[in-house]
Amino acid sequence: MPPAGTYTPPAPASYAADPRASHGRRYPEGESATRTPFARDRDRVIHCSAFRRLKEKTQVFVAHEGDHYRTRLTHSLEVAQIARSIAHALGLDDDLAEGVALAHDLGHPPFAHAGEDQLRDCMKAYGGFDHNVQTFRVVTRLERRYPDFEGLNLCWEMLEGVVKHNGPITGHLGEPAYRAIVQFDREFPLGLSTYASAEAQVAALADDIAYNNHDVDDGLQAGLFGIDDLLEIPLIGPSIRSVQTDYPDIELRMLRLESVRRMIGVMVGDVIAETRARAKAAGVATADDVRAMKAPLVGFSADMLEDLNRLRAFLYERMYRHYRVNRTRSAARRMLRNLFGLYMEEPDVMPAAWYERARVDDQSRRARVVCDYIAGMTDRFAIEEHRRLFNLESWH
Repeated sequence: MPPAGTYTPPAPASYAADPRASHGRRYPEGESATRTPFARDRDRVIHCSAFRRLKEKTQVFVAHEGDHYRTRLTHSLEVAQIARSIAHALGLDDDLAEGVALAHDLGHPPFAHAGEDQLRDCMKAYGGFDHNVQTFRVVTRLERRYPDFEGLNLCWEMLEGVVKHNGPITGHLGEPAYRAIVQFDREFPLGLSTYASAEAQVAALADDIAYNNHDVDDGLQAGLFGIDDLLEIPLIGPSIRSVQTDYPDIELRMLRLESVRRMIGVMVGDVIAETRARAKAAGVATADDVRAMKAPLVGFSADMLEDLNRLRAFLYERMYRHYRVNRTRSAARRMLRNLFGLYMEEPDVMPAAWYERARVDDQSRRARVVCDYIAGMTDRFAIEEHRRLFNLESWH
């Protein structure tokens, strides 16, 4: 028996995705001598332009409000760390889980959900907008880094994870915004009616864990609520009380950090225990068994979901709808609305490469180009672009 506290690596799960049995890529390539297909895809995501731009795309607070708040990049890194930890504990392929986690927000426009809401409004008459579909378009078409194909040419399992990490999408396939996925699926079927791999499901749950925890952290830092406001809120309240018991004289900053760290640990532990129980109850033996299930394999327990919903309700009222957040959301929507209208009327004010793509009479095709251009912007670039194009005083 190893000494108490000695780390013992988990045995690989029989239902883990096997990189040696990957369904391949849309455009066949030679295999790497040093990396599995899943590790190679993770690295392609990290090196792509859209991933780098996440550093100045925000979660809740706009980029100029402070250097300590999360951005889409720091969020994606936190999601990837949590996903890799959960996948490793469950004996899953942690490269695949990490890769899906790193890619999951590539399609988000500037200004967080305010930006997505505005682009959805702008694109209502032109085929719609959805950030998950935009992520798919980024990795299959918009990234141009390789001479032999558009996009990143990710393997089937990574694309499946990008498309279906939140579950089957057959209910959305009639929506205009999903046309890009439907067209791609005709040539390279992704099994849109089934659940994704356990690794992709882990990435989705890691996203929930990361954003709920860092929104508590960011909300406290921003002064939108205080420690005392959280004491009766599930998950975070018990974490705060346990830290105060262990460290009665702890200073506020360390109390915040340690409480959030403990809440992450509680949520991660719940996912691992619940997923193991579901796998045992369902007799899951292979990766295809996971896809064939009628419900997700990876998930929170019922008690955790109830607590999480109460925490989300608190954050919705005290953070997401706070007047300070509403003001930046309003300003962001006006900026993107102005930019979209101008680019549609005068596409020649866009950079030459984008103007060439937008020089079409078909308004829907032009709108998609404009939407792609705006969706790729960082918060800071969108603010500067709006200032250059709409603030005549900036000419002096």
